[in-house]
Amino acid sequence: MTQEEMVKEAVEEAKKAAEEQDAAQEAAGEDTEAVAEETVEEEADSEASEEEALEETAEEGSEKGAKGLFKRKPKKDKKDEQIEELKDKLTRQMAEFDNFRKRTEKEKSAMYEIGAKDIIEKILPVVDNFERGLGAVTEEQKEDSFVSGMEMIYKQIMTTLDSVGVKAIEAVGNEFDPDFHNAVMHVEDEEVGENIVVEEFQKGYTYRDTVVRHSMVKVAN
Repeated sequence: MTQEEMVKEAVEEAKKAAEEQDAAQEAAGEDTEAVAEETVEEEADSEASEEEALEETAEEGSEKGAKGLFKRKPKKDKKDEQIEELKDKLTRQMAEFDNFRKRTEKEKSAMYEIGAKDIIEKILPVVDNFERGLGAVTEEQKEDSFVSGMEMIYKQIMTTLDSVGVKAIEAVGNEFDPDFHNAVMHVEDEEVGENIVVEEFQKGYTYRDTVVRHSMVKVAN
């Protein structure tokens, strides 16, 4: 074999070896890609299965929640409902009766006060006449038994009125108060302070801190 033939044969063998190496590398690359694709598919399948499991769990939870939310309460027995209705009616009636009782007591008390005040107003003129008559009695006449008897009767009347809450209104020497006094005359008096009651023409009275009759007075300016 010549030298040229030997060189050609060596070159062909080198080409074959290179081709075989390239083929082997291509095959290895294809296997690696296939393995990678399979791995990606498996991971995707696992993620999908996990998502499905989560969705199923959420659906089950929502169904349970809905069932719990819309779960019907057990119906009460008709007897229990009737008992509750009767209790409610009784409670309301008792409250209404209590309000009626309190209102009636207030009305009775108000009527009593009005009636008592009306009677006191009718008695006061009698007291005024007693005071006028006793005021006209002289010192000599006071020793008379008849006058003494009238004085005792007058004192008894005033004591009785005082015991039921009738009080005379203080006037002379006090400052004029329109809530208790009725000024029927004014006078100029420098010795007396301004707006002071200097004379009382008719006594005023109160019944349980309510004015029955105002005092008729003269007021200094």
